[in-house]
Parts: sequence; C-alpha cells; structure tokens
Amino acid sequence: MIGLPFVAQIPIGASVGSAFGHDVVQMVIHAGLMVKFVLWILLLFSITCWTIIFMKFRLLYRARQETAGFLELFYQGKELKKIFAACEGLAFSPVARLFRAGYAEFSRIRKIQASFNSEKGQDEGGGEAALRSRQAIMDNLERSLKRGTINQINILERALSFLATTGNTAPFIGLFGTVWGIMESFRGIGLKGSANLAVVAPGISEALIATAAGLAAAIPAVVAFNYFRNRISALNGEMDIFASDFLSMVERELIRKDIVRKRDA
Repeated sequence: MIGLPFVAQIPIGASVGSAFGHDVVQMVIHAGLMVKFVLWILLLFSITCWTIIFMKFRLLYRARQETAGFLELFYQGKELKKIFAACEGLAFSPVARLFRAGYAEFSRIRKIQASFNSEKGQDEGGGEAALRSRQAIMDNLERSLKRGTINQINILERALSFLATTGNTAPFIGLFGTVWGIMESFRGIGLKGSANLAVVAPGISEALIATAAGLAAAIPAVVAFNYFRNRISALNGEMDIFASDFLSMVERELIRKDIVRKRDA
C-alpha cells in the first residue's frame, strides 16, 4: 500500500498520544514563538469581539423594547408636550431620542418666531405669512430629524467595524501563524534529517492551531455583525417611518392652531 512505507518509519512503541501531545493546551505550549504571538493577538481579538457582542446585544434588546413602548405611546394621539414628558426616561430607544431632538427643535423655532413677531409687532395669523412660517418650521424640523437619524445610526453602529475587521482579518492572521509554524517544522525536519510521522505530525498540528483560533475568532464576529446590522436596519426603518409621521403630526397641529387663531380673530 502507498502509506505503508511512510507509516513503517514510526518507531516501535510510539503512540498517537506521544506524537500529538495530551491536548490542545500542550500543543499551544509547545508551539513556536511566532505561533504563540499570533494566538495572543487572536485571543485579544476574540475577547474584544465577545465584549462588543454582549454590550451591543444588550443595547439593541433594550432599544427594541423601549421603541415598541414609545411608538405605542406616540400613536395614542396625545399632545406632543405630554409625549415628550412621558418619554424622558427612555434612554435606549433611538426613536424616542429622535422625537426629543425633533420636539426640542420645534419648540426652539416656535419661540424664535414668536419673539420675532412680537418685536416687529406682527401677527403670524395672516394667510401668506402663516404659510411661510409653517413651511419654515417644517423645513427646519425635517433637517433636524434627518440629522438626528444619522446621529442615532452612528451610535447604534459604533464598534461594529471592529467585528467586521475581525471577521475579515482573523482567518488570515491564523493562516499566517500556520504557515510560519509549518515552515519551522520543515526547517526542523531538515536539520534533524528525519521525516517520519512522529517528527512531522506534532509540528504541523501545533501550527494548525493558529488557523483554528483564527476561525474561532472570525465566525462569531461575522455572525454577530450580520445580526446586528439587520437589527439596526430595522430600527432605521422605524425611525424613517416615525420621522414622516411626526412631521405630519406637527403640520396638522400647526394647521389646527392657524384655524383656531383665524376663528378667534
């Protein structure tokens, strides 16, 4: 058979356990300096990734729970001031934070316009003036909501780039350690002048630990990155829908106030 001449070179009494060591820990301990250095880098990558995964999972879980509660409150049709007061404790919901930013901008614009009209002695209840005033409020509010949406997405996506970097580079880092370990193994074979299985197998198995470690660091990072991106995309969609509904609600409120002001005048 083809494998018999090679296997026949194994010394009598040698066992598989003596060739490969007792366990993975022994292979790591007996690995070369470069392989150990690669393993330490991959260990740091893995620890950082798992820290990010646990923190991001908690953040997105709380964000999803609080967003559902806020949207239920928002679509009850309450006044904006009451909704603002009720959602102050929702620190994790990006939609609630977007609403607070939009409402703060809306209140600021209304105060500026009221102060300007009082100084000029004008009444914004006129038809054309009221229309320009309402359009200015809506334009500024729309820009504020777009800016707020971008800020919330940046907060949610923070540290995700490290997961993507780990998923892309960890296998190659591990492969580098494996290639280096195999090079050292063959160099040792050349120096000893022996090429039996007992000499070749331990060095190669120690080198392959680096590739296994690279995959172990990369696979959870890639899975978590894709999962978190999907969750963030869903929250981004909810923010876009909310921003449109919020603008419509504010515009209806402004129109209602204009109608009441004209009727009282």
